[in-house]
Amino acid sequence: MIDKSVYGLWAVIAGGSEGVGASFAHQLADAGINLVLIARKPGPLEETAGRVRAKGVEVRTLALDLLDPDALASVRAVTDPLEIGLLIFNAGANSYGHEFVTGELDRVQGVLDLNITAQLALTHHFGALMKERRRGGIMLVGSLSGYMGQAQISVYSAAKAFGRIFAEGLWLELRPYGVHVLELVLGVTRTPAMERAGLRMDIPGLRVAEPDDVAREGLEHLADGPVLVAGGNAGTAERRSGFPRAELVLGAHEASRKLLPPSS
Repeated sequence: MIDKSVYGLWAVIAGGSEGVGASFAHQLADAGINLVLIARKPGPLEETAGRVRAKGVEVRTLALDLLDPDALASVRAVTDPLEIGLLIFNAGANSYGHEFVTGELDRVQGVLDLNITAQLALTHHFGALMKERRRGGIMLVGSLSGYMGQAQISVYSAAKAFGRIFAEGLWLELRPYGVHVLELVLGVTRTPAMERAGLRMDIPGLRVAEPDDVAREGLEHLADGPVLVAGGNAGTAERRSGFPRAELVLGAHEASRKLLPPSS
């Protein structure tokens, strides 16, 4: 599944403490890849690290808020002595859902900083090293939300759209140097974050993916960039990319309301 001659012996997973990030950690450990796990909450981070270490690989942890202005310096303090051959950026959760014009602009900025600025900083740093070595891999975890504007999460959706277009351009830039780039687009996935949000996953006909399945799909297709829509959702992504936009956006909006808990 993972070719060590391409991706080396060390991977960084930003957002590696739970859900899909933890699934990536376990599957890479099963392949004998050592890990640097980055996450904001130290408790879940150390819990996952302990379970992954039991598989016999080395795991270093960094409890870090990627919105910290010194985040990259903190990451480099841990990773500079290592040869990182794989970066998985899975840290772009929706950190603020609110109508844009009545929301707090600084909270909106936080969504952009996490999903775009932090992603760019880590990709720029590790991508340059991979280009110089002429091997490696970068996986950016995206969302179906990036295929269509949505109420309450308009900025998050826009940030995810940015991530997909960025991945396509980066793929073109790095493929001559043997560096693989893939944006792994997730649909509704059964993660702790989704459960905490109270989203309904029992709706008839709703396609719900499991973290282990989408992580496995992403790793298996890491060399098949620039974009992979996981969990059997390619048709949904294609439909969301069509026209006329007003009809599509309104239809998706009505459908998405069924996912919300009753009090929303």
